[in-house]
Amino acid sequence: MDSRRDFLKKAGILSTLAVSLPTLVNANGSGESFNMCGYAAPKIDKVRVAVIGLGMRGPGAVERLSYIEGCEIVALCDKHLDRVERATKIVTSKGLKAPRAYSGEDGWKSLLKEEKLDLVYICTPWDYHTPMSIAAMKAGNHVACEVPIALTIKDCWEVVKTSEATKKHCMMLENCCYDFFEMLTLNMVRQGLFGELIHAEGAYIHDLLDLNFAKNGYDNMWRLRENIKLNGNLYPTHGLGPVAQCLNINRGDKMNHLVAMSSNDFMMGEKAKELATKDSFFQEFVGKNYRGNMNTTLIRTAKGKTIMLQHDVTSPRPYSRLHTLSGTKGFAQKYPTENIAFGHEFISEQKLKELYDKYTPELVKYIGEQAKQVGGHGGMDFMMDWRLIDCLRNGLPLDQDVYDAASWSCVVPLSFESVAKNCKTVDIPDFTKGAWKDNNPVDITLKGGGNTPIRSRTAKKENIQLGV
Repeated sequence: MDSRRDFLKKAGILSTLAVSLPTLVNANGSGESFNMCGYAAPKIDKVRVAVIGLGMRGPGAVERLSYIEGCEIVALCDKHLDRVERATKIVTSKGLKAPRAYSGEDGWKSLLKEEKLDLVYICTPWDYHTPMSIAAMKAGNHVACEVPIALTIKDCWEVVKTSEATKKHCMMLENCCYDFFEMLTLNMVRQGLFGELIHAEGAYIHDLLDLNFAKNGYDNMWRLRENIKLNGNLYPTHGLGPVAQCLNINRGDKMNHLVAMSSNDFMMGEKAKELATKDSFFQEFVGKNYRGNMNTTLIRTAKGKTIMLQHDVTSPRPYSRLHTLSGTKGFAQKYPTENIAFGHEFISEQKLKELYDKYTPELVKYIGEQAKQVGGHGGMDFMMDWRLIDCLRNGLPLDQDVYDAASWSCVVPLSFESVAKNCKTVDIPDFTKGAWKDNNPVDITLKGGGNTPIRSRTAKKENIQLGV
């Protein structure tokens, strides 16, 4: 009898271990790892930054970073030297020291080898994001990378593992998390005004058809080529990032699985044929199997919440990221107009203003108007950059960590897989390896920071704050 009791006792212990073991092991089989969520890296008084990629997004980043005190742009890199030269003028026009210049296909590798940096800011085409982010972290630098951080599940895991191993931040630059209405609703969620969130919606609906087919647009037509490779949601993070923060994804809840459906292509193939009749340059793009124009992806979380994401960059319709939140006590949506409801009807414009006055987060109240002056999608880009530098200077955890980067980006390959398998349900990896249960929500206060000044927008050398 005693031996049987001992056996059952041991079996119970083993059973418990079997249940808890997955929280200690990642998908690649490595052991327990360092949790980057809530991690505060050592303070950096002056953040030395290198910006890599100076095509579409890079010059704007250089412009914005040049206004932040305690941030020194020490190096610039692009395949094309003329782009580096133009970006250099952005810095020197403000009376600042000229950054060192790197160019060519492997210029970024020389930069990482030769420069003493704190932060590498990556604005390149998508295929470069993962290798550059990993190399930058291994070289001892924090990383801020444009979206998405990776295009495969394997690469998502590699980015996560590298960040954990090096204890270097890897923040995906999801600027829409810093838009004003998104920040307002995030704080309202935190204050319980919507009750328990049940459902959220996000999107990237943006008519980029002409830009994607423009010869002088994206280098080597790379973004158009991305629309040929695979069929799914190519760009989920603008819509997903803000609602994921509202739902505390990776910080109290996690995304469990998704299912995705795409329409056929009715736009890109026809556009290619039309252009090719006038210009032989476009003949290369005729007859390709283009991604479906509209992709709809549905996600269910561990706590039974749902998320709908949409992606359409070809249809002639107004811009929208949806940003819809539905809770047990209230509702919010950003497009076509900002509206909030606590019943059958939307509140008045005056009441919406009152909510803005009362629930705008401390971060936005502090930097919002200055951000509008500097610009970048109405100010949200600058608010993101300033917040990043302020956190690094004060040794604070970042608002977006590497697990956010991986989990938001992994929707790209998983949506491809689901569409290819006739809308099959696909599991979403837990990049936190179980830590989501105890991770704390994003802190949207300025506690411990908020002391990074901004250079004057008008003067070149005066180190004064905008609007102050």
